[in-house]
Amino acid sequence: MFSIINKIKNCVVKYHYLNYGRGDILDWCTAFFQKQGRDTYTIMDIGCGYGHDLKNIRKSTVNKIRMFGIEINKSAIHICEQSNITIFPIDIEKTAIPIEDHFFDIVIMNQVIEHTKEIFFIFSEVSRILKPDGIVIIGVPNLASFHNRILLFIGQQPTCIDVLGPHIRGFTIPSLKKFIETDDYFHVSEVKGANFYPFPPPLSIYLSRAFPGLSVSILFLVEKTEKGGNFVDILIKRKFETVYRDEPISPQ
Repeated sequence: MFSIINKIKNCVVKYHYLNYGRGDILDWCTAFFQKQGRDTYTIMDIGCGYGHDLKNIRKSTVNKIRMFGIEINKSAIHICEQSNITIFPIDIEKTAIPIEDHFFDIVIMNQVIEHTKEIFFIFSEVSRILKPDGIVIIGVPNLASFHNRILLFIGQQPTCIDVLGPHIRGFTIPSLKKFIETDDYFHVSEVKGANFYPFPPPLSIYLSRAFPGLSVSILFLVEKTEKGGNFVDILIKRKFETVYRDEPISPQ
């Protein structure tokens, strides 16, 4: 049992960079540019870190990219600003993004929302700032990954929601797809997997493509629908305990 755990831990350390699926994000953005056929695009990366995805997109296209990001790490902000990325250092769970409605062509949230509670508000802001024909690219750790299933089977905590860690939400493909598509504000058009513990590349890359539901990370290509309003309106129909409800919950 301990040898299995150690092998998984070693893979987490050595091959963690594969979790971000940066090649898939670039491919989806490139396909979007080709479909739209414009010269200039606006992209927001929520939780952009050091701007890896944004810079990867910009250097791989002839299109003019206006790049924006949300980040609070000071060293990351400094590096992003040196790369001409406009940064908003805000709390995405509490603060509206200071951008006009329907401004962005693409919104990226890669390895971010697993750190957050108020995803209703975050998705509502995304629905507000995204253009009607825009796309959202989401990457999250996969609670149902192959290695997490092994860990649960032997009575261990899944790595993606380690108690001594920063993640407070766990996602599977069906659960996140159901959330995203609730009340038809968004449509999931494609899902891919990234990385596959405890196997090293290139076997990991092959397995994550063949079995995305068992991969370490899952990535969603999401299209905004023509439905009006914002995503947070789904709470009007439901009795969820969240500070972003319009009506207080009556005591039982």
